[in-house]
Amino acid sequence: MSAHKARRVIDQIRGRSYEETLMILELIPDRACYPIFKLVYSAAANASSNMGSNEANLVISEAEVNKGTIMERLV
Repeated sequence: MSAHKARRVIDQIRGRSYEETLMILELIPDRACYPIFKLVYSAAANASSNMGSNEANLVISEAEVNKGTIMERLV
């Protein structure tokens, strides 16, 4: 998955509620959605168990995609 594709998906979910985010990620036909879906689901489960937050009250306020690793071959 490229960082550009992941950024496009992240831009769609930033600022939305947890439930709305899951619906969006299920409907976008992009391979980048599944890893982001798993990440959001895991973060919500952690917030629910560690902080006692209700999943209905969660909002995706910040989301970033780093460029990733760049490998160069020296000749």
